[in-house]
Amino acid sequence: MTARQNEIYERARLARDARYDGHFYVAVKTTGIYCRPICPANAPKRKNVSFYASAAAASEAGYRPCLRCRPESAPGTPAWSGTSTTVRRGLRLISNGALDDGNVELLADRLGVTSRHLRRLFNTHLGASPLAVAHTQRLHFAKRLIDETRMPMSRIADAAGYGSVRRFNDAFRKTYKRAPRDLRAVRDRREPHDRSATLTVRLTCRMPFNWTSLLEFFAHRAIPGVEVVVGDAYKRTLSMGGKHGVLTLRPSPKISALDLTLDGVATGNLFEVVQRTREIFDLDAPVADIGRTLKKDTRLAAMLKVQRGVRVPGAWDGFELTVRAILGQQISVAAATTLAGRIASRYGEPLNTDIKSREDGLAYIFPTPARLARVRFNGIGLVRSRAATIRSLSAAVNRGDIDFDFSQDPDDFCEQLKSIKGIGDWTAQYVAMRVLKHPDAFPTADLGLLKAIDPPHRVSSATLSQRAESWRPWRAYAALLLWGSLSGSGG
Repeated sequence: MTARQNEIYERARLARDARYDGHFYVAVKTTGIYCRPICPANAPKRKNVSFYASAAAASEAGYRPCLRCRPESAPGTPAWSGTSTTVRRGLRLISNGALDDGNVELLADRLGVTSRHLRRLFNTHLGASPLAVAHTQRLHFAKRLIDETRMPMSRIADAAGYGSVRRFNDAFRKTYKRAPRDLRAVRDRREPHDRSATLTVRLTCRMPFNWTSLLEFFAHRAIPGVEVVVGDAYKRTLSMGGKHGVLTLRPSPKISALDLTLDGVATGNLFEVVQRTREIFDLDAPVADIGRTLKKDTRLAAMLKVQRGVRVPGAWDGFELTVRAILGQQISVAAATTLAGRIASRYGEPLNTDIKSREDGLAYIFPTPARLARVRFNGIGLVRSRAATIRSLSAAVNRGDIDFDFSQDPDDFCEQLKSIKGIGDWTAQYVAMRVLKHPDAFPTADLGLLKAIDPPHRVSSATLSQRAESWRPWRAYAALLLWGSLSGSGG
């Protein structure tokens, strides 16, 4: 780290500045422990601390996590950490289990670089190897399950990807100098836990976080029977490994967190569901970096004061979202939502009857590409050209010609998507924004954006595109700000 960075981190440490929580970690030489910058313990002297860009780097240097501030509970390191696009994609793939088998060469191949170059990039930007990042992530996830659930240790070992209880126990003894059961016993003495059967995991989020605005966005676009907003909670159906489940996300009583409750999700899928949920709700967005760039535009600066904590909503399933985007072409959000609900009810798979959330109107798993590739969409109010586009998309996804792997180049993805008749740049950019979570995706020709940037006038696409150059690399967040200043716009 540079002297300037060390100076900033030292001030943040002494101030216990929550804005830096998850951005760096403080290693204490005298205790061999690493902490979050917000740790409530007495601040050690400057000469006794070192700063690390990631928990994995501190772990590789021989430090163990603090049991008081619990580094595993920090907001995730922003997916856009560092300046390397390869590192950003690599972090997302690792978060979704790409190194569960320890194959760095395969990860590097997916990213289009050599394994040696990938290791060099990770060490430069994060101070740790890809395997160290994956190991720390797995360890932290297991520690959270120990602290926040009553899951048996064998199931936690499986959920965190350890493969065996022995490996799980060895990892904890090596890191924490205690067995997992001893750590839970300490938790139980300090904070008796609710022993109900419902599995709930607490997801910390980077602040400020505008849950109300995000929930409103999903509420307007929720596919009937597949997703629903009830009160302050978002719910949706999902299918993993042929098994149906339901997830529910709502604000936690604890500040700066959401509670994720799962029904019907297999233990082995728990880590993936948690990571995907973090991405869908953009919990780790680097809000400070985004704000510094966007507030340079006076129009966006005014919006940021009203819409603090703006996020780009993601999507549980890339195919489902793309179908929804096609339906939304040239019609209202409400009309597109109605059509999506008809497609789900007619061609989707009925939700298992043992899933409790059916009482909230959740009844279907969204149909697969194989299913929609061969249907005619008769009698649901869909024009022929739109139906043909959805069939073409479904066939392309089913063949593997188009996939939604976010390790791919967003520009290449958009070009592939636009090769399908009936899909234009607006749809491709919208899908890149919400499915690939590309922070710079921007549907320049969107009518809502053209109206919102200079009301009451409507500017041209060329004018908007030129003005948006100064918003890079956060144009997707600018789009959400602009849509949020209107009502019901945005796909």
